[in-house]
Amino acid sequence: MSDLYSEVVRGSVTVWVFFSTLPLGKEVHILMASAIKIDGLTKKYIDVWQKQEVIAVNDLNLDVQEGEIFGFLGRNGAGKTTTIKMLLGLIFPTGGDATILGKPMGDNSVKQSLAYLPEETYFYDSMTGWDLIDYYGRLFKIPQPERARRVQQCLEKVRLQPDAWRRAVRGYSKGMRQRIGIAQALINDPKLLFLDEPTSGLDPIAHAELRDIVGSLKDEGKTVFLSSHQLADVELICSRIAIIHKGKLLTTGTIKELVEGERTEIVAQGSALHNGVFAKLKSIVPSVSIEGEDRVRLISTSAEEINAVIDLVRGAQGQIVAVVPQKRTLEDVFVETIRREEGEI
Repeated sequence: MSDLYSEVVRGSVTVWVFFSTLPLGKEVHILMASAIKIDGLTKKYIDVWQKQEVIAVNDLNLDVQEGEIFGFLGRNGAGKTTTIKMLLGLIFPTGGDATILGKPMGDNSVKQSLAYLPEETYFYDSMTGWDLIDYYGRLFKIPQPERARRVQQCLEKVRLQPDAWRRAVRGYSKGMRQRIGIAQALINDPKLLFLDEPTSGLDPIAHAELRDIVGSLKDEGKTVFLSSHQLADVELICSRIAIIHKGKLLTTGTIKELVEGERTEIVAQGSALHNGVFAKLKSIVPSVSIEGEDRVRLISTSAEEINAVIDLVRGAQGQIVAVVPQKRTLEDVFVETIRREEGEI
């Protein structure tokens, strides 16, 4: 048997495709390079008020492939922004290492290919939108007339209305400032973007438009490292995600893998359900809640549990009000993962 390798170029992403001379219909494996590879990254600092050591990021290991939108999820204070700042070389790690586009973390030569949009943006408010993006183009030493072409291209891409291009940024709304922030992140045509809450606090229309703009970056072959609390957005545009909690990585995988499996909601009622039956229901299905004097709601993940609950309720002269299958969402996965880590379930 002979094996063949072929180089495929899509946008700015180069991949090696492995072809095997197996019969037609067999799987073809695509080997993607790592845009970000994190090995044991750790950040500790001393809380001067509490006079104790705080572990912001704890032995983090992660691999982000080129050309994907990767969701980096966690509660406030989980260590997401600290991780991003270490990867960008803005703060130094206590331990561990990482490579960015094949170069050591903090390497200046790779920064020309990076972009960063922080959660809180601070601009020179007296500058117009056009002048601000032009200013960032100058920082990257982009010459004219290429710089003017890119400024216009970026402003159009983020759908900032042309009548706002020559207006001072101080008069921009929250949505307009987020658009100009994404535009500055695109001016250098980066290979890898770090976006921290790009759709936070926006109205529904602006929210959907900026989500679509971020999602379109994958089609250009760019890699996006997205930190967000907007789990519905992450589920729509990310291919893989990681959940971090108190600096520790809890889980990582594709969206499809993590939301796999259905839950079933069972609603039952009957006056006898609280006379010892409730405890028996809870031993079958841990997720049980009381609603009113004679009604209970249960969430099950297996057919065996559903059958056992129905038999128990009917045996207690109760009534099954509803049995409703429910598809798991990324929000369900996130909440369950965090609560399990906290020992709540």
